[in-house]
Amino acid sequence: MEKGKIYYKKGYKYQLCADYQIMVPIYGVNATTLYVELTKEGALTICTGYAWDGASGPTIDTKSSMRATLVHDALDQLLREGRIPLRHQAVVDQMLYDIGKADGMLHCRIALWLKAVSLFGKCSLDPDNGHPLIIAP
Repeated sequence: MEKGKIYYKKGYKYQLCADYQIMVPIYGVNATTLYVELTKEGALTICTGYAWDGASGPTIDTKSSMRATLVHDALDQLLREGRIPLRHQAVVDQMLYDIGKADGMLHCRIALWLKAVSLFGKCSLDPDNGHPLIIAP
């Protein structure tokens, strides 16, 4: 058996098992990664296999938060990687609120989340604050 190195990242809890598509109010930008595609018409596709960590901070994941965190994490990744301009951050954060509310999150909970991402979310958009690559052995 050949001994080689593996390359991986920690920090993910969930993995998408089917493609997910949604229209987002971000227009005029084409952005593509291995697992995320945004068209200039605002069609966001998150592909099977995409991994995300659900809710961040001192909170819990619930069915009403999963879709909101999926879309928010995918769009934050595009922002962090410079694939969409940072001027769209407020729209991305508003999507977290809108989807959470549509999926039945309590207003006080989703309002606190929106406040938290507006106060602390900028650091997650720094390219150096993503999930670092780890090499083993």
